[in-house]
Amino acid sequence: MTRWGTPVMHRPQQRVLAYDDTLRELVADMVATMYAADGVGLAACQIGTDLAVFVFDCPDDSDAHTIGVVCNPELTLPEGKERQLDEADEGCLSFPGAFVECARPDFATVTGTGLDGSPVTFSGNGLLARCLQHETDHTRGTVFGDRLSTKLRKKLQKAHDKAADEYPEGWPA
Repeated sequence: MTRWGTPVMHRPQQRVLAYDDTLRELVADMVATMYAADGVGLAACQIGTDLAVFVFDCPDDSDAHTIGVVCNPELTLPEGKERQLDEADEGCLSFPGAFVECARPDFATVTGTGLDGSPVTFSGNGLLARCLQHETDHTRGTVFGDRLSTKLRKKLQKAHDKAADEYPEGWPA
């Protein structure tokens, strides 16, 4: 798992241009890594690959799971009176063992392309909305710690440091 601080985690990712066996192999590796780490989403940069693609298997507020792959994601969030914030705990597999509250819109829609290059759209609320936003952020070079106040970043760092022994280099194996 690539950790925060690694340059690939903090720069916009390259657009997916080739929908081929290499992409399918990458996505299969990402899915296996996400499940091995007990995650609900994973972006390519989190395994060190500079490519704007993420995978997810995540429940919404009704506990219905949505599974997908999004290449070159574009995020749409509610605006005006439709925009409601959800202040819930958030964590990141690239900064394991640490969670803090992070306010995000409670509904999100992501459009992009799937493994074969055809258009895909995913929308949802609750954890799914958070996941779609979090993973799209990764493709833009943003980690959720960038969205936190200094106080919350310090709290997150302390929790991460405390859990470090549980997530050694090479985790998940």
